[in-house]
Amino acid sequence: MKRLTYGLDNFEFELLKLYNRGSYPAEIEDSVRDIIAEVRRDGDKALVKFAKKFDHADLTPDRFLVTPEEVEESIASVCAEDRRAIDVALAHVMDFSRQRIPQKWEYNPRPGVTLGEKFEPLDRVGVYIPGGTASLVSTVIHTAGIARAAGVKEIVAVSPPNAEGKIAPAVLYAMKQAGVSEIYRLGGVYAIAALAYGTDTIDKVEKIVGPGNAYVTAAKKLVYGEVAIDMIAGPSEILIIADHNAPVELVAADVLSQAEHGSGLEQAVVISDSAEFLDKVESAVNEQKQRLPRQATVDKVLANGTFLIEVPTMDMAAVIAGNYAPEHLEVMCASPREIAMKIKAAGAIFIGPWTPEPVGDFCAGPSHVLPTGGSARFFSGLTVEGFFRRTSLVQYTHDAIEPEIETIERIAALEGLMAHGLSGTRRRDPSGNGKQGL
Repeated sequence: MKRLTYGLDNFEFELLKLYNRGSYPAEIEDSVRDIIAEVRRDGDKALVKFAKKFDHADLTPDRFLVTPEEVEESIASVCAEDRRAIDVALAHVMDFSRQRIPQKWEYNPRPGVTLGEKFEPLDRVGVYIPGGTASLVSTVIHTAGIARAAGVKEIVAVSPPNAEGKIAPAVLYAMKQAGVSEIYRLGGVYAIAALAYGTDTIDKVEKIVGPGNAYVTAAKKLVYGEVAIDMIAGPSEILIIADHNAPVELVAADVLSQAEHGSGLEQAVVISDSAEFLDKVESAVNEQKQRLPRQATVDKVLANGTFLIEVPTMDMAAVIAGNYAPEHLEVMCASPREIAMKIKAAGAIFIGPWTPEPVGDFCAGPSHVLPTGGSARFFSGLTVEGFFRRTSLVQYTHDAIEPEIETIERIAALEGLMAHGLSGTRRRDPSGNGKQGL
């Protein structure tokens, strides 16, 4: 763990390095671009190749799709308690999303003018569900569950298979409950390319959402424009603001909750007004980590990605937190809500000692798909609104357009767009003989 102390010479320099962290190493884009190009060119053939190369799965195009029969057979092994937990979390997330479903609206700003917006759910969305070291049922819930609440017609899930070409039963159960219409046992960059461009077997989607490793993140960035994406999100991170009275054991537990994610590139930052408190946190983290199974990953994050920052006041802690713009921010101090309201940027804020970040990961309600790498300064987390098309509505009567024709004409003349101006002029004089652009 690294210590930063306000007042020392390197304090601001080290903070800037934290603020300017990236979502993924830029050098990986070349290899990602090559994989995308090959999938775009060779389609299913490339998917077979990359499934073998990266996921060690022998697949043929007729086995990309997980059939309904396979789903039913697999989920039979999911115990009642696990099903209940998935169902509860899904209900909470969908309920939260339904509170935010955008509605058509209109108003009349001037006589004879009606303006507004209408919203239609997307037709076909792809959700990326990471595999590998964990069965991320929560990511299904926090992507497909929200798409279902939005009314998306076709929800397509991709997830890397194991060497036998299978996806974890609990993940399949979550997909079924969340309304996923197609499930493909494909992962990584090649799955993102398949969703973006389509193949003979897989129809392209309109938007891709969901977290992934650095390569998946780079792939989403590179296909943006061919499809919509939710955001550029890298390794998970947490920042905790804690004063000297905060519960040390809880702070340590929450640091470790991010350190165990799997890539080893995660970050955990604790900011406090007490050096003694930070000492206690460091000791508690080292003690608690001994009980965790993912020692190698945790140790890597603790050595390279964990920062204990001492500041003189909680207000300064809030400023630093807002500049860091964490994916997850916990506030455990006196008047935590007051401090939380001062934070200018964060993916999600967890207020008070009884609101651990994992409750947001799993079952609170808002999506856990959140901006990382400081991108919370300009991106927001995934919401139900992200699964809708927004269309402006504009309607004028004859009397209403008349006083605005001159505005059309003059701006058209300024921009050298004669036909634009005449489009307005002909509303006054259909013959087009009137003066335009005076």
